[in-house]
Order: sequence, then structure tokens, then C-alpha cells
Amino acid sequence: MGGGLRITPVNAQNAPQSLHRRYSQAVDLSGHSRLLFISGQIPADGQGKVPAGFEEQARFCWANLIAQLEAADMGLSNLVKVTTFLKRYEDRDINAKVRFEVMGEHLVALSTIITDVYDPEWLLEIEAIAAA
Repeated sequence: MGGGLRITPVNAQNAPQSLHRRYSQAVDLSGHSRLLFISGQIPADGQGKVPAGFEEQARFCWANLIAQLEAADMGLSNLVKVTTFLKRYEDRDINAKVRFEVMGEHLVALSTIITDVYDPEWLLEIEAIAAA
């Protein structure tokens, strides 16, 4: 596939718009030769320690997700889809704040699901798809 990877945000004007423009309603992916499917990354350090606070847990999830990207010779700019599973509805604003800090201006297709997560200590889990 010539031309290299192209990730193009798609936001139909005749569909409901996002609450804030820090994600894309859809992503058009072309020119890729590899896809990386990242399992739900947990809010724990390398020794399995889980912090109590939501913001620190979110940062651990993102650090673990970035580690998976780097292990596949990719980075945040390769992300095309992120799904966050939140245990508590009230954490959505802090979740967005941390995501904005991590992702910067890179727009991805995004879903946030309020649900219970695997371990009672965890307040969130983040999974993703990346392309190169």
C-alpha cells in the first residue's frame, strides 16, 4: 500500500456533534499495513500495585497502553480507536482531562462505557486499536 499511513477524522455535519471536539465521530484509515489490537490496560504498575485515586489509575492505564504501543514500535499517533470502561459515571470529566493531556490534538474514534470492571479495585480499563 503506497503513500503511507493516513488517519483522517470524519465528522458528518448532518449527524449529532460531539460534546467537545477532542475526538472524532469516525476515523478513515488508509495506507496501513499493520493493525495492533490492545487488550484492556489496567490501572496497575509492574508489580500489580493499584493506586486508590481515579486520576492516578487513569494515568497508569495510559502508561500501560503506551508501553504496549512502544513494544510494537508504535506511538500515540498510531491510535485510531480508544474504548474506556469506567466503573463510575462521576469520573468521566477527570477521565477526559487525563485523555486530553495524553493524546493532545490527536483525534481518534472514541467510546466511553460506564460498567463494572474485572477487579473491584480498578476504576477503569482502557483498550485500543492502532495502525501503522
